[in-house]
Amino acid sequence: MRAAAAMVSGAVSVALIAAVPACDQSGSESSNVQYGDCSVSGEYGEFDLSPKTANALTVKTTLPAPGWWNGDTPDSVTSGYEYCMAANIAYRAGLDRVNVQNAPFPEVVSGRTKDFDLALAQITITPERSEVAEFSPPYLSSTLGLLIRDGEEINEDNIRDFRVGVAEGTTGEKFVENRIKPTKPVTAFANDPEMVTALEEGRIDAVVHDTTILLAYPEQMEDGVRLVGQYRTGQSYGALYPKGSPDREELDRIIRQLIDDGTLTKLSAVYLGAAFGQDPVKIPYLTVDDGS
Repeated sequence: MRAAAAMVSGAVSVALIAAVPACDQSGSESSNVQYGDCSVSGEYGEFDLSPKTANALTVKTTLPAPGWWNGDTPDSVTSGYEYCMAANIAYRAGLDRVNVQNAPFPEVVSGRTKDFDLALAQITITPERSEVAEFSPPYLSSTLGLLIRDGEEINEDNIRDFRVGVAEGTTGEKFVENRIKPTKPVTAFANDPEMVTALEEGRIDAVVHDTTILLAYPEQMEDGVRLVGQYRTGQSYGALYPKGSPDREELDRIIRQLIDDGTLTKLSAVYLGAAFGQDPVKIPYLTVDDGS
């Protein structure tokens, strides 16, 4: 799961872009549609989709996901990296609304959910998931971070001796079980805030989860927790489509365009950079005992 081509720089110098009337590439107003607080670009209606809901892009995700989807419920989301990515997809496809649907992450990646156009939920592309769903080109590289309480001394050498928390159904859960192999039980949590709260309260000793998600917590929790390192995974995030989606090729074209024209880089700086509070490339890389 739950980080298009390169790791986010963590830059925070780009100011938050205010929503403006949508314009085509010539600068003339082509539609008055707005998608929350997102700024959109490109040519309105350049691409042709056959959406599940008329005039709307239906997107599955798992809430809450600060920085990615800013809002705790589907109706309250107005911004965030993946929400505004969806908004730009909808705009370029000539769809005037993003229909956000919340679902548990294991359901999203297992192929059990239906009737949506794509899922954006910091989903790591894996061979197993590709058997039950289809993926877009990768839009962000992914590593796994190690989050601990401030003042604790937990690192790559002793992590196996501590109680580790993971997010249920994620690649982080498999990584901990198959690579780190703690001597104490691993606890899987249904959502990220619950997992980090358990760490803060001392019910677990460490969290292994997507670096791009964990980076937000030290600042949010006023340094009560700290990110001590990250594990390389060689994996990336992708948009997930239902198996056999008739819109796969067209959605792939839109996402490639968003990558190539710098739209996703801008969204990273605006939404993820502000959430991170630090440069992820400066976080030290960790190894496991097998030398990987």
